[in-house]
Amino acid sequence: MRKIIIISLLFLALMLGGTAGYMLLENTGFWMGLYLTIITVFTVGYGDIVPIHPSGRVFTVFLVITSVSFVMYVFSKITETMIEGELRGLYKRRKMNKEIARLRDHYIVCGFGRIGKEICKILQEHHRPFLVIEKDEEEIKNLEELQYIWLKGDASDDESLLDAGIERAKGLVSVVASDADNLYITLTARGLNADLYIMARSSGGSGVQTKLKRAGASKVISPYSIGARRMAHLIVRPTVTDFIDLTMRAGELDLIMEELRVSSTSSLSGKNLIESEIRKRYDVIVVAIKRQDGTMLFNPKPDSVIMADDILIVLGASEQILGLGREM
Repeated sequence: MRKIIIISLLFLALMLGGTAGYMLLENTGFWMGLYLTIITVFTVGYGDIVPIHPSGRVFTVFLVITSVSFVMYVFSKITETMIEGELRGLYKRRKMNKEIARLRDHYIVCGFGRIGKEICKILQEHHRPFLVIEKDEEEIKNLEELQYIWLKGDASDDESLLDAGIERAKGLVSVVASDADNLYITLTARGLNADLYIMARSSGGSGVQTKLKRAGASKVISPYSIGARRMAHLIVRPTVTDFIDLTMRAGELDLIMEELRVSSTSSLSGKNLIESEIRKRYDVIVVAIKRQDGTMLFNPKPDSVIMADDILIVLGASEQILGLGREM
């Protein structure tokens, strides 16, 4: 835009300068001087009016050289901008494709609306690899500004999901606007990757959750239902809700709740909670243990055994949890 304004101002100055020159040197009126300037600048040369005075002819030579140089400059800038933009676009796309090809065990977020933005923000904060599929041009500009990995396309198309590396992905989150679109995306994704964890957004309408589950969704979330429950809990048990909020993010107390998977090579595998000395060494509380079969042990007893592939839900300071995570 700045270049366009500068070029426009220069062209206006050329027109006014040429008109003023002919008015002064050839004793023409304003409109006749403007006419002479235009046919000279655009090299039309009808021959109906020509400069008479020597000074007017010298001025015409100067105006022709200046105007031709100016026109060549304008065309060069237009060409440069077009080629530059095209090359920049190709470079960005090629770079993005390389980044997508490197992704492994990543999450595919379908839709970059209000919910999608929050999901991506949290995934970024927790250093989880992810990619966004979006087709809206305005949202793609936002993705570029945030430097997220993105892919332009329709998430319900096989090609878009394959380009996003769905075969290598760990999970997919479908949060586009309509239930029908989320249903199509879930069906397509499940057909391309049978083991993929799929989370789908629901409007909360009658039968929507059942259909999404039937289509292959691992988890169906209704933001309206969650929002309503949260508001009700803030009324019924505000202190508990505030405490949960604190544990879900590192706030002033630097206290977070996190889940850690026990690997088969971990030194904690096969030990009970007392033998593991998790509380003693890391000052971390084990709130629950999720077994491989999906059963959950809440407030596990000291003699509860930690097994390989268990998921420990722990509460403590972020640095201490990071230390425990390294041992897992």
